[in-house]
Amino acid sequence: MDCIFCKIIEGTIPSNKVFENDKVIAFHDIQPAAPVHVLIIPKKHIPTMNDVGEEDGELIAEIFSAARQIAKEMGVAESGYRLINNCNAEGGQVVYHLHLHLLGGKKLGSLLGNEAS
Repeated sequence: MDCIFCKIIEGTIPSNKVFENDKVIAFHDIQPAAPVHVLIIPKKHIPTMNDVGEEDGELIAEIFSAARQIAKEMGVAESGYRLINNCNAEGGQVVYHLHLHLLGGKKLGSLLGNEAS
């Protein structure tokens, strides 16, 4: 498999980790879109949100639990943050391994760059 996130999980590609447990890993995005920009990924390879199965419910809950903990540790839980999952090409997905972007540290604009968000 030629998945960059799987290689980060394996440790063959370095990352600036902020969180890790037996199911989830999180690290700083190398091209941050906000002062706080962390990628949160499951250690299980799931290509897209469309590929999440019924058996993955506990894993998805673990990802969101990690997001809450990371937001608190990064100092953005109270001021606010955004979680984004891009799915497939038109949704903006670049790496085909399920992941959330946690963004914060500044007032975030409209989600789509217009007034209707």
